[in-house]
Amino acid sequence: MDDEDALDAYSAAVVRIAETLLPSVAAVSVRSARGAGAGSASVISAGSHLLTSAHVVAGADRAEVAFSDGSVLAAHVVGSDPLSDLAVLQADGATPPPIPFGDAAKLRVGQLVVALGNPLGMAGSVTAGIVSALGRSLPTRAGRVVDEVIQTDASLNPGSSGGVLADSAGRLVGVNTAVAGVGLGLAVPINATTRDIIDALMTRGRVRRAWLGVAGAQITLSPELAARVGSHTGMQVASVVDGSPAAKAGTRQGDIVITIDHTPVTSATGLQRLMVEHAIGRRMELTVWRNGALVDIVVEPEELRVP
Repeated sequence: MDDEDALDAYSAAVVRIAETLLPSVAAVSVRSARGAGAGSASVISAGSHLLTSAHVVAGADRAEVAFSDGSVLAAHVVGSDPLSDLAVLQADGATPPPIPFGDAAKLRVGQLVVALGNPLGMAGSVTAGIVSALGRSLPTRAGRVVDEVIQTDASLNPGSSGGVLADSAGRLVGVNTAVAGVGLGLAVPINATTRDIIDALMTRGRVRRAWLGVAGAQITLSPELAARVGSHTGMQVASVVDGSPAAKAGTRQGDIVITIDHTPVTSATGLQRLMVEHAIGRRMELTVWRNGALVDIVVEPEELRVP
């Protein structure tokens, strides 16, 4: 294949994705106590649900969504999850067909991706690039970290947030959320975890998570301890919130968390990932390394309350 044929194949893929998906990508306008805001969204169900970024609709109950065919619909916020920076809208009327979900877990570095959205108010914009890296972490405004974030060099600008990151098959694999620099955009992945979040937002309007009340950082275990517990890293507790489940159970600053319910904890984000809805109110065994010995304590996570 010569360079011209390769360019034609690349162009054909981007054109096909743009023509297929753009009708289902909306420009979002909101008004709240903070003022006016704008972003992007994509249709994800036949029930007129749209997926966007939580920070696009922060503080707003209502929005307007405008499509490439010129139609403008009022919409309301069904649910918003600042901890994953995802939100679901429902339009007050029929919308174009939904965009199928892909699986970001199957992406590979170097793979073609296409970003569609409303950057700088320019509706129906399309940019293309590659997956630059996988497994990035993205701090959210709610103080938590989104894992497995996709890094791309497809151009993103303010207003792109909430828009589509599509793979070459035209599937939604990410929600564009941040511009980290020239040629460096980030997208919240569509994977098993975020699909559960989206389903919860659509059906219940909120996401329930468990909370222990500890903060910490990943540390490298000593060779002796690593050999004993079967992991090279753990989470060292930096602080324990007074009155929290961890405090009630006797967790101490300086403890190194090894496992919870026999599941290895190799980092703070690893522990965060285990604090899911079914852990709320359930007694769990937390194993920590303290003063040269493994200590088992019983914790009962509570529901995390997001301001």
